[in-house]
Amino acid sequence: MSVSASPYQDQRVVVTGAGGGIGAALARRFAAEGATVVVNDLDAARAASVAGEIGARAIALPGDASIAAAEAREALGGEIDVYCANAGLASGGDAFADEAVWEAAWETNVMAHVRAARLLLPHWLERGSGRFVSTVSAAGLLTMIGAAPYSVTKHGALAFAEWLSLTYRHRGIRVHAICPQGVRTDMLTAAGSAGELVLAPTAIEPEAVADALFDGMEKGRFLILPHPEVADFHIARATDPDRWLNGMNHLQQKWESR
Repeated sequence: MSVSASPYQDQRVVVTGAGGGIGAALARRFAAEGATVVVNDLDAARAASVAGEIGARAIALPGDASIAAAEAREALGGEIDVYCANAGLASGGDAFADEAVWEAAWETNVMAHVRAARLLLPHWLERGSGRFVSTVSAAGLLTMIGAAPYSVTKHGALAFAEWLSLTYRHRGIRVHAICPQGVRTDMLTAAGSAGELVLAPTAIEPEAVADALFDGMEKGRFLILPHPEVADFHIARATDPDRWLNGMNHLQQKWESR
């Protein structure tokens, strides 16, 4: 009995922010499926560690996610089949956060995706195929207390992924937006007391996010929800926004009183 090859066998994949957490889980999973994976991370040691763990199918590429696509394409011999825009900046703070905080969140969480797509799309459209994976977070589909720059820019990341999908899906471009809630990563730890209140109780492992992505890609889904309950929250938010906002405001007050 023959076993069919993975659709990602021999594909060339880039994962930004892959030095740990969700990015590392995605890199390991694609490599396990037979892909060659570029492991990008700002932290050179972490990128090298994950690539070394994966072995011959991985290439460590330290550096900023905003410029990773061009260098990764060169490292892969001029071709990229799957681009995972996973690097994210979990900027806390409210509307009064410093301008530099807002700018950094915008650059990492939105413009890095735009720059990658701008580089990749011409060739993808010419050949009629390409896959863009955006790690958005449930904060981009809903919102997150105590993190205005993060929530707003993750909404922007989702909007850009939606635009890519609706504009180019008939030309062979597949786009997926991953929107998990809490994931047991350094980012969850960095979320502090707000993360402990909202995210920690239902947090999952990074590998579960990778599983959800591969299931969603197999089924051709745009929206990937590793926490299925997020779909119900999204429906409630769209159906009765004021009730939703009241509920979130109560959560905000609970957080403030901790």
